[in-house]
Amino acid sequence: MKCRSISSSSRCMSIMPAWVIDRYGSNDVLRYTKNASFPVINYPNEVIVKVFAAGLNPIDVSMRGGYGANTLSMKRDPLNIKLSGSEFPLILGRDVSGVIMECGPDVKYFKEGDEVWAAIPPWKQGSLAEFVVLSGNEISLKPKSLSHVEAAAIPYVATTSWSALVNTGGLNKDNCASKRILILGGSGGVGTFATQMLKAWGAHVTVTCSHNAERFVGELGVDHVVDYTAGPAEEALSALEKFDLVLDNVGGDTERWALGLLKPWSGAKYVTLVTPFLQNTDRLGIADGMMQTAATVATKTIKHLVKGVHYRWGFFAPSGPALDEITDMVDAGQIRAVVEEVFSFSQVSQAFEKVEKGHARGKTVIEISKGGD
Repeated sequence: MKCRSISSSSRCMSIMPAWVIDRYGSNDVLRYTKNASFPVINYPNEVIVKVFAAGLNPIDVSMRGGYGANTLSMKRDPLNIKLSGSEFPLILGRDVSGVIMECGPDVKYFKEGDEVWAAIPPWKQGSLAEFVVLSGNEISLKPKSLSHVEAAAIPYVATTSWSALVNTGGLNKDNCASKRILILGGSGGVGTFATQMLKAWGAHVTVTCSHNAERFVGELGVDHVVDYTAGPAEEALSALEKFDLVLDNVGGDTERWALGLLKPWSGAKYVTLVTPFLQNTDRLGIADGMMQTAATVATKTIKHLVKGVHYRWGFFAPSGPALDEITDMVDAGQIRAVVEEVFSFSQVSQAFEKVEKGHARGKTVIEISKGGD
């Protein structure tokens, strides 16, 4: 049965320009179309946003290749009513900054014409399009001090950092002053944002990065930099005073030694953003993948708990209220947008190539519509 949309408008529009994929694969699956379906409001708490700028993240490159397809399909279609592949044509892009064009009847805190920003959940259609539909609890008023291009560099890494450091790590603006924090992988999107937020809260921040990025992260206020290209980071970090929290953006071998850098028996936490959850469900299916994931995290948690440190997984969690707090920090001058390169809407393929190469110094942003600032 087809769901009746609440949307009164679409303003007589049924199609829009967008970049889509029709199958998973490498960069050649990206396709520009002027005939993407115009988003409609299906729930009373939703809004339609005209996109002025979209940020790209490594997850967009991963999703283009099919990462998380099983889990995200279940989230989109929990009753498994639709045929396999029903997510296509799929629009990628998790960061958005734009202007509200239409509000559902239950939207109380926003109105048409408001400039907003958001991190879009990966099971929803993304921001590489002229319009996108979002729920009212995912959006926040854009910082007045930022242009749309600058604003589009922040929401995904901000809500990921917030989820990892605040929700999972237990940090906040009132308890950071005496904390020593280590960020593994400090020059990318999450690293640069997390550094600024923690420094604004008074923490002592150490990061790892390459020699080429040392000056760049130093300008963000980092207290200590370890150059992983000069020798094993593990050795240099082991010589330092122990840490209260480690945020791991790197994964792989780091998990073997990073927990030894924490203060034992003091509530110290290791929070990794590199988890096997979606790989497990892609490889084993939803049920077996979730069982494998639960067994893995339980084993690791117990293994490290007996050594007096806490092992945790961090995940992206869309949150308008978190962005409200971050808006205040941005407008107070405590956090700035770190934009490495801006591409036009016609250059989305090149932007994906740039993100795929890695070694980021901030964010890659695509300007979708001019005239929003």
